[in-house]
Amino acid sequence: MAEYGQTVSTSGSAEGVSKASQGFMATGSSPQISPKRLKIPQKDLLVFFRQLAVVLQSGVSLAQGLLLISENMTNKKFSTCINNIAGRLNAGEDLSFCLKQYPKVFAPITIGLIEAGEIGGILDQVLERIALLLEEQAKLRGQIIGALIYPAIVLLLAVSVSLGLLIGIVPKFKQMFDNMGAELPALTTFMLKLSEIVTSPGFAIGAPVAIAVSIFLFRGFYASKEGKLAVDSAIFRVPLFGDLILRSEMAGMCDTLSTLVNSGIPLVDSLERCKSASSNQVIRNAIQLGIQLVREGQELNYAFRQSKIMPKLILSMINIGEETGELSFMLEKLSDFYKREVESTVSALTKAMEPAIIFVVAGIVGTIVIALYLPMFTMIKAMKG
Repeated sequence: MAEYGQTVSTSGSAEGVSKASQGFMATGSSPQISPKRLKIPQKDLLVFFRQLAVVLQSGVSLAQGLLLISENMTNKKFSTCINNIAGRLNAGEDLSFCLKQYPKVFAPITIGLIEAGEIGGILDQVLERIALLLEEQAKLRGQIIGALIYPAIVLLLAVSVSLGLLIGIVPKFKQMFDNMGAELPALTTFMLKLSEIVTSPGFAIGAPVAIAVSIFLFRGFYASKEGKLAVDSAIFRVPLFGDLILRSEMAGMCDTLSTLVNSGIPLVDSLERCKSASSNQVIRNAIQLGIQLVREGQELNYAFRQSKIMPKLILSMINIGEETGELSFMLEKLSDFYKREVESTVSALTKAMEPAIIFVVAGIVGTIVIALYLPMFTMIKAMKG
């Protein structure tokens, strides 16, 4: 039977086993989401692994600990999932095997680390590492999202202000210009024509349809292997944000690889799980090439050098780590470095975006105001002449 930690008491153990069996049977007989389709928020996973590590360190058996945790969960779907796992553990299955039944909940890196912890008898320590890794990944993801939100805000605000002026203000000036019968400057004519297009019924119907079709076509293109590679390659070439995303990918890869190698997982298996953890096809291809060359007997720094995407710092530090036998230590230092780089870049971009919002909106409003008042200036000049 797969059991970790010590049972606090005999009666407690029997009660835990009984509850696990009852929970397993109950959840198995009631309608529920398929294990292969179940998804759980990252924050719930982080809390779960933190709690499970503490439970094991306190001497409670694994199955009983899972039941204790599930009873206090607010996420009912996750609670059912944990109850099922506890029941399977009592049936003699390993924790890593149980987690594999939920591929969209527990990532390959998580399962790989737990397998290493089961073999080495350090499951509680590994669970703590998993929680720390998830916490770092969530922090990194939050920083990237925070940096990308500002351009989205600028774009949304610019479009909203433009549409507001073109729909609500410009048509009123058009009536006045028509009554005046004066010849209008090119900028004013263009703005009036743009206002006509925006306020037409065709635009109200066509714009949402065009946006929906564009999103549908993009998703279809991105779903293909060639499309995903093209888009993910283009992302790295975006000014400012391309470097930020590459640094975040390097931070995540080094953090994951360091944790796996430090847990005693073979390098090829560690790279396989790093590949699964990355969402960028360019990085995935680079790691896949690395896996092939490492299997052929090449060093990791040489394998990564062939991909042309890995920064020189990564290659140099990995080379030193391989020569000194301190690869996991070097990867950990690389991860720390790139996390600091991401944090400083996000901070700089955030500060730069604040005045950018003002300049963009002011530029749009100013252009429309100038276009509307140009005819008046022309008329005043003609009257003086």
